[in-house]
Amino acid sequence: MAMQEGLGLKMATDGEFRRKSYWGHWVDAIDGFDVAPSLFTFHDETGEEQTFIAADCVGPLNKVAPISTDEFAFLKTAVDSAEPKITMPSPSTLHFWRMSDTIAGSGYATDEAFFDDLCAIFRQETADLAALGCRYVQLDEVPLIMLGSPAVCDRVRALGGDPDRLLDLYIEAMNAAVCGRGEVVAGMHMCRGNFRGKWLSEGGYDRISERVFQNVDVDAFMLEYDTVRAGGFEPLRHVPDDKSVVLGIVSSKIPDLEAAEDLKRRIDEAARYIDRERLSLSPQCGFASTVAGNPVGAADERAKLETIVRVADEVWS
Repeated sequence: MAMQEGLGLKMATDGEFRRKSYWGHWVDAIDGFDVAPSLFTFHDETGEEQTFIAADCVGPLNKVAPISTDEFAFLKTAVDSAEPKITMPSPSTLHFWRMSDTIAGSGYATDEAFFDDLCAIFRQETADLAALGCRYVQLDEVPLIMLGSPAVCDRVRALGGDPDRLLDLYIEAMNAAVCGRGEVVAGMHMCRGNFRGKWLSEGGYDRISERVFQNVDVDAFMLEYDTVRAGGFEPLRHVPDDKSVVLGIVSSKIPDLEAAEDLKRRIDEAARYIDRERLSLSPQCGFASTVAGNPVGAADERAKLETIVRVADEVWS
C-alpha cells in the first residue's frame, strides 16, 4: 500500500491478498454456495490447459459472514492520500463457469430467481462498505467479455446454452448489483482470465461492445488491451459520454516492461474513438488474481507501475 502511494497512484488497494481467488471470499461468506468443477478451462499460446473450480449453488443464498467490510476497515488505516479501493467479483462470475448447472441443486427454479437473491447481497455489501467510507468499488467481470469470443459462444451452445440470452442476463444482473449505490463510484473491469500467465478467451469487444457499453450502468470500464487478442479500439465509440475508460495496456501476465512511447502511441490510437480526457491508464489485470499468481516479480510490478504513473503524468498533466 505504501509503495502504491509512494509511486503517486490516486487509488491504492491490497487487492485480493487475503483471498484464494478474486471470488472465493464470496462463496465462503454466503450460505448456499459450494464449489464444483468449471465447464471451461484456462489455456496459453501452447494450448496447455488448466482446469479450475467454480461457484456452485446448493441452496438459498444467505450472507452469514463479512465479505469485504473487514478488508476495507484495514485499507482505511493503510492509506494516507490515496483513495482505498475494494474489488469484488461480478454476479455473472458466480454463475457462468457452470451456467445453469450452477443452480441445478439449489432449489432456485430459474437463473433470474438466483440472481435476484445474489444481487440483493451485492447491494447490501455496497451499502455496508459505503457506511464505512468506501467510495470506489471495482467489479471484476470475466463472462461478459468471454461472450465476445466466437469460440466461447460455440462452447456455450455445445453445453446447451444461449450466448445472447446469457449476455442479456449478465447485463441485467450487473445493473441489479450496482443500482442504488448512491455516491459510490462503480467500475467494471472486463477480464479474459488471469491464472499463471494463462487466459480463458481471446477476441475483441466488437460482438458485445454496443450492448455492454450502452446498457451497463457503471461509471467506468476497465478494459484489457494488452495483446492483439483484445482486438482494436474501434468499439470504444460505443462508450456513452458520461462514462470513462481505463486502458489496460500494461500486461500483468509477463515481466517484460512496456516502452513508454509505445503506451503513448496506443493512447493516441484509442483517443481516435473516445475523448482523451475520458481515458486513463492501468495494468490489464491484477498481478495475482489467484494465489497461484503470475510469472511477474515484485520488481517487475514496481517498474510497470512507475511507468504507468510517468506516462499518465506526461499524457494528462
